[in-house]
Amino acid sequence: MKITLRLALVCSAVLLVVTAAAQDQKFASLGDFKLQSGETIKDCRIGYRTYGTLAVDKSNVVVVPTWASGTSEQLAGNVGRGKLADSTKYYVILVDALANGVSSSPSNSVGQPHMKFPRITIRDMVESQHELLTKFMGITHVEAIMGISMGGMQTFQWVTAYPDFMNKGVPIVGSPRLAPYDVLHWTAQIDAITHNPAWQGGEYKDEPAALADYEFSSLLLTTPEHFNNTTTRQELFEGLEKARAAKSWGYDANNKIRQAEAMMSLDVTAAFGGKMEEAAKAVKARLLVIVGKQDHVVTPGPAMEFAKLTGAKLLVLEGDCGHLSNSCESEKMVKAVSGFLQSKP
Repeated sequence: MKITLRLALVCSAVLLVVTAAAQDQKFASLGDFKLQSGETIKDCRIGYRTYGTLAVDKSNVVVVPTWASGTSEQLAGNVGRGKLADSTKYYVILVDALANGVSSSPSNSVGQPHMKFPRITIRDMVESQHELLTKFMGITHVEAIMGISMGGMQTFQWVTAYPDFMNKGVPIVGSPRLAPYDVLHWTAQIDAITHNPAWQGGEYKDEPAALADYEFSSLLLTTPEHFNNTTTRQELFEGLEKARAAKSWGYDANNKIRQAEAMMSLDVTAAFGGKMEEAAKAVKARLLVIVGKQDHVVTPGPAMEFAKLTGAKLLVLEGDCGHLSNSCESEKMVKAVSGFLQSKP
C-alpha cells in the first residue's frame, strides 16, 4: 500500500473504495449554534447520510462521525453487509463533523469565512450531532456510537458527555485526551501552514499545506519499516515534487487548522476535575476500545488507560501499519466490532 495519503485524510485509516452509490447527502439547519467558548457559528448546518432501515422503536441506530478532514461520502465505504457498520442489521447514520467542508466550515461559511470561522472543540462537534439526532431525527437513544481516529475522539466525548444516550461505544484509533506527542505533531502541522507565505492569513489562493501535509503523512501515518517496504525512493521524490507544485490539495487548509485545534483541545476529563478516573466513572455504555500498538498519529496510551479504568474490552492491533493498522488488519477489526455490537450484557 503506497503511503501517499495526506495527513488531512489520516484520519481515513480504513478508507475503502465505495462500491455502491452513497446515500444522498442530507443537511440539518441548527440556526445560530453556540459553542463551548461562548462564540457562535452562524446559520450552522450539519451534514449526514443514512443507510438501512430504522426499527419501529428506533432501537437499531448506529452513529458514525467522520475522521479529520473526512466526509460522510468517504466514510460510506465502511457501510454495508460484512463491513464495519452493517446496514443490513442497523440503521447507520454517518455524520459530517464540523469544519470538514460539508458541515459548517471555514471553507463554506458565508458569514464567517476562512479564519473568521470560530475555533471549535470536539465537544462542539458532539453537541451539534446531539441536536441533529434529538431535534431533527427524533432519536433519543442509540445502540452504538463509533468512529475512527477523530471519529474515535468524538466517541470518547460522546460516552462521557451523554452516558445514557448509547448502549455501546467503539472508539477506533482515537483518544480521550491527546498525548503530548500527538499535540506536538498537530502543532507542527499548523505552524507549517501558517508560516508559509502562501497562507496569507487564511486568505490564500494557492493551497499552502500540500507539501507539509505530504511530508507529515509520510512520516507519521505508518512505521518506518512499513514505509520503506512499500515506497521506493523514486516514488517518494515524485510525491514530494507533486506536493511542491500543487495549487490545490483536495481540502481546505483553514478547515484542517480548525479541526486540528479541536483535536488538540480534546480532554474528556475537563468536566471531571481533570481526573481520568472520574471521567471513566461517568461512562455507562459498554466499550470496545481499538488501538494500534505502533500508532504514531494517535498514540495509544490514553485510550488504553481509559479502557482499563472503564473495564472495556480492548483490541490491540499489533502490525507495523501504525495509524493505518485498522486498514491493514481490517478483517480482524470488523470481526471484533461485529461480535461486540451483537453481544449482550
